[in-house]
Amino acid sequence: MRESTPPVPMPEELARTVSGFFGPEWVDRLPRTAARQCDLWRLRPTGDRTLYGAVSLVLPVRCADGTPAVLKVLPVDQESEGEPDALRIWAGDGAVRLLAHDPGSGALLLEALDPDRSLDGVEVDRALTVIGGLLARLNAHPGPTGMRSLGPITRALVERARPFLAHERLDHRFRRLLARWTAVAREMAAQPGDRLLHWDLHFQNVLAPLPGTGREPWVAIDPKPLVGDPGYELLPALRNRFAEEADPGGEARSVRHRFDLLTEAAGIDRGRARAWTLVRVLEDCVWRLESGNLQAPHPQVVIGEAVAD
Repeated sequence: MRESTPPVPMPEELARTVSGFFGPEWVDRLPRTAARQCDLWRLRPTGDRTLYGAVSLVLPVRCADGTPAVLKVLPVDQESEGEPDALRIWAGDGAVRLLAHDPGSGALLLEALDPDRSLDGVEVDRALTVIGGLLARLNAHPGPTGMRSLGPITRALVERARPFLAHERLDHRFRRLLARWTAVAREMAAQPGDRLLHWDLHFQNVLAPLPGTGREPWVAIDPKPLVGDPGYELLPALRNRFAEEADPGGEARSVRHRFDLLTEAAGIDRGRARAWTLVRVLEDCVWRLESGNLQAPHPQVVIGEAVAD
């Protein structure tokens, strides 16, 4: 008889972030939830280091037939609930393969990839070209019925931004930019698009497969899918690794260079990409303002001004 899997140790940093988002009760349940899922799917933890994202536990395992895989356990919310549906639609074409999904716990069993080989270690221009090519393939699929949609998200964003447009403690220039970006969001909300989006495709969310698997060189992981316009996809790759090209006076030029590479590789309409990137910049700023930080975020302001020129 197979012995039950002991509770899975929780990385301290993951416990802190999950507790901040979802409360300590969920953190307390997570080690036992992961262990029960191992028993349910007959998985054996390999003893390799436990990986994690902002709110997800990623446990290297072997399936009953010896196949390497990873068990991903995370709280299910509006952002994450569509992940199994998106992975089924992509079916391993440009994205990690979904091997199993438990709707009750939200747990996912995914193909094992190489966690030490991401686009974070690849030269920026080459990495951006890879991301653009992946976006072209992922966004080629129509979004499924019932998945969260960019239209309602954008309309809600306009309302969330409204209190800050005349906020007396905000810098005048920042208020002016917020008003400009809010006007763009109001206009774009009426034409949200209908493609399946990844939402968070940046350098660390693209991994290499394990050697010998015959897979393509790079695949996307960790989608927070929604239905919308592919132009909304670009900000994570414009914002991440920002400091690498932050030479004095050259930030805007670097942003425009990245924007050109991404839109060309992804085959995205440049005008719509500009508009949706400004909406995404506004979203970042509103999140920050709602947290109580009233300072204009430097990368987002640079990106917003650069793509609007």
